[in-house]
Amino acid sequence: MYIIAGLGNPGGKYEHTRHNCGFEVIDILAERYHIDVSDRKFKALCGNGAIEGQKVLLMKPQTFMNLSGEAVQQAAAFYKADPAAQLIVLYDDISLEPGVIRVRGKGSAGGHNGIRNIIQMLGTDKFYRVKIGTGHKPEGWDLADYVLGRFPSAVQVTMTESFERASRAAAALLTEPAEQVMSEYNRKPAEEA
Repeated sequence: MYIIAGLGNPGGKYEHTRHNCGFEVIDILAERYHIDVSDRKFKALCGNGAIEGQKVLLMKPQTFMNLSGEAVQQAAAFYKADPAAQLIVLYDDISLEPGVIRVRGKGSAGGHNGIRNIIQMLGTDKFYRVKIGTGHKPEGWDLADYVLGRFPSAVQVTMTESFERASRAAAALLTEPAEQVMSEYNRKPAEEA
């Protein structure tokens, strides 16, 4: 069983904000693979199904971002999942330009409180991440205001495309070697053939 967790904050107030990129990608995967993500368990909205022939749990933690690890840890424990092989986390990254995604197999939290909490709760930093670039915080902005803000119309199309690419990267991690997925997706969209 693979666990694909998209990070975000619950409630209409936070819909389509920079911090909810993970939720956006889960919604794309749920629609594409006909998985109903409405079961309430593991402190998350969850749905079981299959992606590219692999059994998956799609989840949107409802703990608020900073406690995302509570939900992810409960699901990993229930399914006896090995995070290094069976967990994929989708989330926003302000150090990447809008439209850029990065696939990684391990690493630090990089200042992301949701990832920090997951590492803390799991006791490991070895799990797959698909980072979705949201752009750097403008000088003088409060970080919380920036990540809880919505994308300007100028980058809406770019972000929609990056959510699609992130969903394909997550699906690819289920069936392709991680190095191959990283090689394919860790490029700027303009570099793709």
